[in-house]
Amino acid sequence: MQTAAVLIDIGRYYLMAGGVVAALFLVVGIDRVEPSARGSHAFRPLLIPGICLIWPLVLYRWIALERSGPENKGKDAG
Repeated sequence: MQTAAVLIDIGRYYLMAGGVVAALFLVVGIDRVEPSARGSHAFRPLLIPGICLIWPLVLYRWIALERSGPENKGKDAG
């Protein structure tokens, strides 16, 4: 029974971290990573579940695109 509780706690913390990344990304990062997303605020809540699940990838891509500079925003950073 203790193993199940540990696994549930790990999942809970993973999704909590995903929620933090989703909030930061949707408020600050999406406009900087994807210029065509500016002004389209209605679809952003729809992205929250996906970002919560794949937040390590979102965070990695966001950091990679920020480091590459504005000249490579439309190109693949990986």
